[in-house]
Amino acid sequence: MLLDKRLLFNNQCLRMGFRRVEYGLNKMPNPRKYTPRAFEIIDTSLREGLQSPLLDDVGKYNLSSEERIDLAVSQMKYGVVFFEVFSPVVNEKEGNCLSDLIKARNNFYKQTKRPSFILSHVRCHPDDIKQAIAAGVDGLNLYIGTSEEIKKFGHGKKIDEVIGIVRPLLKNLRKNYPSLLLRFSGEDAFRTPIKELFAVYDEVVEFIDRLGTPDTVGIANPEKVAERVTALKKRYPKIPLEGHFHNDRGYSLVNAVTAVKAGMQYIQTTVLGIGERSGITSLTGLLCNLYLEKPQLVKGFAVEQSYSINVLLSSILGIQVSTTEPVSLTNRTHSAGPHTSAVIKNSSAYEGHDLSVFGVNERRLLLGPLSGRHIIKYYLVNVLNYVKVTDEIANAIATEFKKRTGEITNGKTPTQFLEEIASSFKLAQLSKPVSHKENLK
Repeated sequence: MLLDKRLLFNNQCLRMGFRRVEYGLNKMPNPRKYTPRAFEIIDTSLREGLQSPLLDDVGKYNLSSEERIDLAVSQMKYGVVFFEVFSPVVNEKEGNCLSDLIKARNNFYKQTKRPSFILSHVRCHPDDIKQAIAAGVDGLNLYIGTSEEIKKFGHGKKIDEVIGIVRPLLKNLRKNYPSLLLRFSGEDAFRTPIKELFAVYDEVVEFIDRLGTPDTVGIANPEKVAERVTALKKRYPKIPLEGHFHNDRGYSLVNAVTAVKAGMQYIQTTVLGIGERSGITSLTGLLCNLYLEKPQLVKGFAVEQSYSINVLLSSILGIQVSTTEPVSLTNRTHSAGPHTSAVIKNSSAYEGHDLSVFGVNERRLLLGPLSGRHIIKYYLVNVLNYVKVTDEIANAIATEFKKRTGEITNGKTPTQFLEEIASSFKLAQLSKPVSHKENLK
């Protein structure tokens, strides 16, 4: 009976009079005629990202339509072409936000002639698909569980039943919606035996534009990723592969880089890497690493806007850019005495690559219990604006500072503590802005 319902899907679509997206002159280009770059991002901040426990942690719970549009349009300017969203079947708010996003996308295209495509993440279920198509999305990211765990505890179907559902479904979709981008994924692909994955993919590959291979529970390691991507590329050489890597083991970024090197063309990301549980691959983290290792793959991406993208979402959530983000001010913050001393002379001493390429145009040299005499002199002159600070005076102040670092508390910053010590040395201090200091000598 269930299979019969799936076979009737096409007739149901026609009876409901689904709206088809118009492509052509003065309209969004046909997504299936878009020529993809050697590497493409599918950003899922507005789907996977909204499942992040971080939203609950900060009491945000959801993003407004305006916040979603700000984030998406910023990413369009950044060079992202593909965006994944929920199916409107989730709730009314998602449907309304999707409608607003499509309008904003269309306006961006009118102004720039730079296309972008909105893809709906849908189950292989008629209700999900009907509402997504009716909303006017450019493509469907279809999925169904293929691992033993999801077959047993999720949908409860055997692999032949899965095939019986997805083949007629995708065949009818391709026949009746020739302009619709179709991606199919075996959910939890890395816990699915490769033979079973092949059995399903063999039945649908002729109808789809991309094959997804999600590491749904973050179980894969780089070796497994390289092995699986190589096997899929060999069996389906003409179909682009798409990856979705969770960070349960801390491997999401390295797994994505490994997959790209093995020949995967599409990677799903989110800004700041937020997502279900520990999240997925960071958008800017991935582009940063590809730029450093395979710069030809990031042509068309405005990598200098990377930090701004991170700051935008951080400001929406009311948090700091994560300390683990490769593109962050934290990654240009130095504390230990030998480090700060060397960085003052030449930043390359403890900075392996130039983050200004990605929009991080400043660095922080922290004053604290680990500080040495060089950073203390730096603070005396450049932060506290003391003049005529000789090495002898700086060394004396540094000795006193290090002797008393146990007195630094939450109620007094290290800078305030240093100024308190320095005041006993009767040093002259500028009252003018630092930028005018040279004119006052």
